[in-house]
Amino acid sequence: MRPLRFCHFTTFYPPYNFGGDGIGIQRLCRALARRGHEVTVVHDADAYNALHHGPEPRAEPDPDGVRTVAVKSGLGSLSCLLTQQLGRPVVHRRRFERLLAEGDFDVVNYHNVSLVGGPGLLSLGDATKLYMAHEHWLVCPSHVLWRHGRELCDGRQCLRCVLHYRRPPQLWRATNAIARHGRDVDAFIAMSEFSRRKHAEFGFPFEMEVLPYFLPDPQPGSTRPRGNAATRPHPRPYFLFVGRLERIKGLQDVIPLFADYDGADLVIAGTGEYEAELRRLAQGLERVHFLGRISAEDLDRYYKHAEALIVPSICFETFGIILIEAFTNGIPVIARRLGPFPEIVETAGAGELFETPAELVAAMQRIRTDPAHRERLAENGYRAYLERWSESAVIPRYLDIVRRAAEHRGDARLLEALGPPGNG
Repeated sequence: MRPLRFCHFTTFYPPYNFGGDGIGIQRLCRALARRGHEVTVVHDADAYNALHHGPEPRAEPDPDGVRTVAVKSGLGSLSCLLTQQLGRPVVHRRRFERLLAEGDFDVVNYHNVSLVGGPGLLSLGDATKLYMAHEHWLVCPSHVLWRHGRELCDGRQCLRCVLHYRRPPQLWRATNAIARHGRDVDAFIAMSEFSRRKHAEFGFPFEMEVLPYFLPDPQPGSTRPRGNAATRPHPRPYFLFVGRLERIKGLQDVIPLFADYDGADLVIAGTGEYEAELRRLAQGLERVHFLGRISAEDLDRYYKHAEALIVPSICFETFGIILIEAFTNGIPVIARRLGPFPEIVETAGAGELFETPAELVAAMQRIRTDPAHRERLAENGYRAYLERWSESAVIPRYLDIVRRAAEHRGDARLLEALGPPGNG
């Protein structure tokens, strides 16, 4: 295989980034570069600055093989609004066309393009094209299938819903823009089987491949991480929550349980818009502890010593990378029986699922009081990470999708560059 030239389009990319999808895209780009490929990432700095309160972040130097292009315009957030309304790159179209022509890319990989170009971006250029659906934007104006900010979406009420979110309705969604421009994409990728089914349920007109997120490979010769008493960060046994403190993450269903459950504490790592309400809910509960935002090194210590990670999200996630982070740190998970979580937990055999508060408490008790059960779940999770969700496991699958996309397009040049199957 000769080195391939990839161009990735995304609205957000670290450090101009809010959620886990940007981190996942960065991992993919850097993994491809480590394998000798050339990667260009195009993201919209105006979109980040329009939504971010505070100074603009300072970008770190790109690693070898990766070049980032942060597009800006003199119009600022107006540029993003035009794209959001019209579904095409109004301000940056000529720049994108020039970049694609000069780059002579083998593969163009779209991610969340809601504000960087919309569906109209999918028709630019003539390389083999992939689209990775990190969110449900292809079928949902609010991206998350969380209707009116209060319930799972089981049927379209899009106009009322986006007005609830205080977003302007998108004019282009009244057209067939997704179907029209989507014909120029050779492979659509969902992050889980659940997300693929949900796209189909909401009328997405194209077939989708499934490719999960991944985490970096462990160091050669390393084994499953384990905590030790000398580095234990909390004096009592504890269950851990990690993530943004938002209502859709479901922590409001967990905190009240620790008024009566005294076998362990609840330790919460993260910040967010719902934090004040969660802290109010936890007033007087001595076994609930908020850490706020902590360093990656400190978070690793909290992971390794936790009884389990609790994942109580009440919305439809597309994957759930937080579960895999728990597996890499050698602990099991207790996740709500919703969205993609059952397929991850059951495939790995690395945790328990719950629907009711009583089921959550029972799962916590089993894991806390049965060390052999906990050890078995933790070992299963780490093994599943190595086999299914590590960089070495996922990147060959990604290149297999690239090959099938090239076959779909009839891209002889790319097929020749890829070499024989299994050469990734």
